Amino acid sequence: MPELPEVEVVRRGLARWVSGRTVAEAEVLHPRAVRRHVAGGGDFAARLRGRTLAPARRRGKYLWLPLDEAEGPGTSVLGHLGMSGQLLVRPVEAPDEKHLRIRVRFADSLGTELRFVDQRTFGGLSLHENTQDGLPDVIAHIARDPLDPAFDDAAFPVALRAKRTTVKRALLDQSLISGVGNIYADEALWRSRLHYDRPTASLTRPRIADLLGHVRDVMTAALDVGGTSFDSLYVNVNGESGYFDRSLNAYGREDEPCLRCATPMRRRAWMNRSSYFCPRCQRPPRPAARA
Repeated sequence: MPELPEVEVVRRGLARWVSGRTVAEAEVLHPRAVRRHVAGGGDFAARLRGRTLAPARRRGKYLWLPLDEAEGPGTSVLGHLGMSGQLLVRPVEAPDEKHLRIRVRFADSLGTELRFVDQRTFGGLSLHENTQDGLPDVIAHIARDPLDPAFDDAAFPVALRAKRTTVKRALLDQSLISGVGNIYADEALWRSRLHYDRPTASLTRPRIADLLGHVRDVMTAALDVGGTSFDSLYVNVNGESGYFDRSLNAYGREDEPCLRCATPMRRRAWMNRSSYFCPRCQRPPRPAARA
């Protein structure tokens, strides 16, 4: 599933190619693509018609396009990419993608349209009222992400320790810190020499600050190369894949030598996912430390 760097790459593309454009027509081609819009596809299309899209915004793994409003918090088109969702800016005359779910045409002469393509139909678009902070109301509970200038570094160690859980579970808790998923959690933990099962209560403030720094570093590095793509499902708005997968130190490297100490990397099943780690650099916590 796309994590913060992948969604941010898409947001930047939308901000460049879609913001400021007025919707001439929206067409919903599959009902599951608007299932979170409870009034249905017809209402979704009708409410978009004639509206101008403001610059795309993002929090964590969610992105949204505010609709130009005269006053008040307003309304936004909220997008979630799910496992395979793609927001593509395509020439109007380009052939339809096989899994095209929503099409948005614009009232201008630029010759491009916005398409939502989703093979597995886990993602979707929906319209929501905004809070006073400008967030769609359904994601108001999502915490700020580590690349947000307003992220509270001083409060984070206190909140992390208070969770009384294990460190990887905490990193994936979107109410604590948003945008971090399985891949970048494993990468940051490898860089920090922390085992994924380390209790948060055992971490000191300096250790947490070091971990947060590595989370930021790995996400910034991924952003610089367009994110991580293991297949053709994640692409930016121009249909191009990122290539941070070539720089991964932990994720997907089972039985390969650790790039720090040459010990074979291990994979363990974890919460219906996998955790990749070095058994020497990231030693498991002692049983007594779990108490």
